[in-house]
Amino acid sequence: MPRPKKFWAMIDASRSEAFLAARLYNDPAEARAFEGFVVHMHLAYLYLLHAVFARDDIDFRYWRRDLPRRLEKVDGEPKCWELARCAAERWPRTDPVRSNVEFFIALRNKIEHRYASRSQLSLQAALGGFAQAHLLNYEEELVAQFGPQATLATSLRFPVFIGSFTDPGEATLLRLRAALPAQLKTFMAEYHSGLADEIVNDRRYELRLRLVNELVPRDPEALAVQFTRYDDMTEDQKSAVETLGRKGLVVVREQRRGVVNLELMKPNRVVQEVAAELPFIFHRAHFIKAWQKLEVRPCVGSEHPERTDERYCLYDEMHKDYGYTKAFVNKLVRRLKTAKGWREFFGEEPRYKESGDGSGGLAAV
Repeated sequence: MPRPKKFWAMIDASRSEAFLAARLYNDPAEARAFEGFVVHMHLAYLYLLHAVFARDDIDFRYWRRDLPRRLEKVDGEPKCWELARCAAERWPRTDPVRSNVEFFIALRNKIEHRYASRSQLSLQAALGGFAQAHLLNYEEELVAQFGPQATLATSLRFPVFIGSFTDPGEATLLRLRAALPAQLKTFMAEYHSGLADEIVNDRRYELRLRLVNELVPRDPEALAVQFTRYDDMTEDQKSAVETLGRKGLVVVREQRRGVVNLELMKPNRVVQEVAAELPFIFHRAHFIKAWQKLEVRPCVGSEHPERTDERYCLYDEMHKDYGYTKAFVNKLVRRLKTAKGWREFFGEEPRYKESGDGSGGLAAV
């Protein structure tokens, strides 16, 4: 029997770190769950990329500049590339996977040993989509490089969770996200502002999930939880999903009925959600200036109130008012999350607010 390749030991170590990261994240009794996830996924990616380089005969050791034929050493061992260098070698600068990895590298330096358990809950509530993308990207890279025998899917499962299936649960998660320390909000805003929209909106950078609870006939061949990629859907299915994202659906037994305006928000809700994501004071007057500047709807008294930008706003003929989409909230947050962006948009200096210091389950691959 041939001896296993040396890099398989690195893969085993990498997978062990990823398993530990997911276990910590999903453990409700773990006080520093998010910090543990970030640290152990950092090691999982590092060992994985080292394994890729070892397999491909890429020298990932540092050589001394003063003596180019000698290796740099730390405690007598050759110094190898850190994760930031590995990511730069593996993915181009504009790749969403690299942006996600680099976000967590920077975040690790911010959160390690600095924030109490309540802040950890706020981090989970605010960054769950980034963490999910981080794990899924790792799984895709692992399987793409070393085949299906390396997958984590045989060991990780979708967690049993409550999340935001109840209104009080959703409200609690929103409060936790809003309680993120101001320093971390500023860091996140500054990091995201340097990225192109196509990266920010890519699922490999931040994964956003909509869960629909369905009652379906029992199928012994089906899994309890199944994922369907958007790119694998038919055009009709994509259209249905986009409608769901804008208006929502309610599931009643085997029937699915459209619910008008389910996902649309009134002005006060928009102000609350935008304000929760910014390190600055954002109020109703800012909201009015924003929809006027972006021309998402006609002015009051217009003869054609229905002429809105449907990506961000829809007119309700029955109630003679407007509803605003989550996409509008996201757009405002992206534009206003840095002092520079605020000044460019409003032409004035932002006013910083004070912040205090929470949790969803991380779905396994």
